[in-house]
Amino acid sequence: MATANCSNVASTPKRVAIIGSGNFASAMSIFIGKNAQSRPEFEDQVNMWVFEEEVNGQKLTDIINTTHENVKYLPGIKLPENIKAVPDLTEACQGANLMIFCLPHQFIVRTCQTMIGHFNSKDAYALSMIKGFHIKEGPAIQLVSEHITEHLHVPCASMMGANLANEIALQKFCETTIGCENPAMGSLFKRLLETEDFRVNVTRDFGTVEMCGALKNIVAVGAGFVDGINGGNNTKACVIRLGLVEMVKFVRHFFPQANSTTFFESCGVADLITTCYGGRNRQVAEAFARAFPNKKLENLESEMLNGQKLQGPLTAHEVYDCLIRDQVLDQFPLFATVHRICISEQSPQDLIDILKSQPSSYGVLDD
Repeated sequence: MATANCSNVASTPKRVAIIGSGNFASAMSIFIGKNAQSRPEFEDQVNMWVFEEEVNGQKLTDIINTTHENVKYLPGIKLPENIKAVPDLTEACQGANLMIFCLPHQFIVRTCQTMIGHFNSKDAYALSMIKGFHIKEGPAIQLVSEHITEHLHVPCASMMGANLANEIALQKFCETTIGCENPAMGSLFKRLLETEDFRVNVTRDFGTVEMCGALKNIVAVGAGFVDGINGGNNTKACVIRLGLVEMVKFVRHFFPQANSTTFFESCGVADLITTCYGGRNRQVAEAFARAFPNKKLENLESEMLNGQKLQGPLTAHEVYDCLIRDQVLDQFPLFATVHRICISEQSPQDLIDILKSQPSSYGVLDD
């Protein structure tokens, strides 16, 4: 993460903008809205950029601003009244000091390009909740937070954790992890997000935090394949174990300074387990395995997710290309097989053979 002078991050009230309005962004807006109202370091009104669409003949932004409910992506949950839905991205981020990015990672390039020149560039900080990587030419992996910093010239932290959106919206207790090099900036985001039921832990190991958030979705797709072929919980546990091994290897290959303890934070093993049992990647992957080879993942995504996007298959593709480039594909059999199944080059049943062929993982976390 690029650094910047953050010595005055809490000196004046900060204007907050949420960039995104899907399931997770809407759930997080509950905490952000309440804290913005109750804590003097933040302005009361929080703009939330909403990609405009119609729901039952009405604009979604009008519905949110009138009923204080995102009926498309988080139905049945009331949002704070100081959350204002804004359909124009440049207006939503106008004068913002704190920008919370929460949208599918394939849209980050266009989003950043649109935002340039519209936020408070002299006093701005960003937090990415985006699961995925930005792939540069090569291919080469760039963290989404690094892309935001590079193009918007603001320091950007990352937040990842065992945070299923619907449970967050119901305010069931959970934890999350913020990766941020600057302690003052990390503390500010903690103040913006933390509540009695949403514990925020901050670590300076930002790269491990962000990479875990992306990679766990690949493993969740593999877990869904196991469910789809009725492999059972014991077999799914094997996928989770091997997935964790490959996550650690991958992070250390691309981010050698990773701290082993970060894998035991909410962003690591906790998020991995939760996503493999309750996330949308697992859900759609299960349906894909049951329908294989008669349906494609993108068709099931459209049918099942009400406009939301899968991140696991896309991340698996990006990771696969990078592993080929670095000539280490044979060290990541689970990641490779998940990608090949996603594009129907292999059958979901082939995942069992991969599990059977793998040795133990003793020593994988040894420094």
